[in-house]
Amino acid sequence: MAPSLIPDDTAGIYQLRIWLKGISPMIWRRLLVESNSTIADLHHTIQIAMGWDDDHLNQFFIRGKSYGVPHIGGIGFSDNAKQVYLSDFQFRLKEKFIYEYNFFDHWEHEIRFEKQLPVDRKKTYPLCIGGKRCVPPEDCGGAWSFMELQDHYSLWSIEDQLIELFEGDEDDDQDEDFINDTLQTLADWLRKYHLFKLNCPEINNELRQYFKEKQEENAIIRGG
Repeated sequence: MAPSLIPDDTAGIYQLRIWLKGISPMIWRRLLVESNSTIADLHHTIQIAMGWDDDHLNQFFIRGKSYGVPHIGGIGFSDNAKQVYLSDFQFRLKEKFIYEYNFFDHWEHEIRFEKQLPVDRKKTYPLCIGGKRCVPPEDCGGAWSFMELQDHYSLWSIEDQLIELFEGDEDDDQDEDFINDTLQTLADWLRKYHLFKLNCPEINNELRQYFKEKQEENAIIRGG
């Protein structure tokens, strides 16, 4: 059952805080999700809110058991993620569980149940209501590799690399494609990791569109 675009009066709202472990400064999001959301719904919500591409395997670890949305060729799970609801767990205040994405890079997200709220019929769920920083590039090698990349592309390092590009020896025969690629890489790091500001309305529009399309697909399947 996908989260309802028109809030379900029988559902409560769970406020969850998600942060990506092993990275400093912290990368995090705060979400509002309906209690009748499924594990599959939460997976897709996290992917969109964090900014991942959903190209890799995933799993949740909740009270010693794993749940997840299967991929072709990936691991299987004993429970159907579309039939396990968040309300089934009856989370305690401040209870934590883990969401892992990409079993090679091992991106571990700690999820904390902050509180339960009443449904606001003026809002559609799920919602991203806060957070900071952009997630690392896909397939960059994990938390340690990303921390090294952060050092390599610090503001000071970017400044040094720009100076080296534009004030090199006149005898240097630098390839134009190399210069353009380097400038593009530096610009991407500036934009994503130094000038990045979380855009909750944009994320929420993407969430709304995704779950609207899922509801339409499910309606077609049921009607077919």
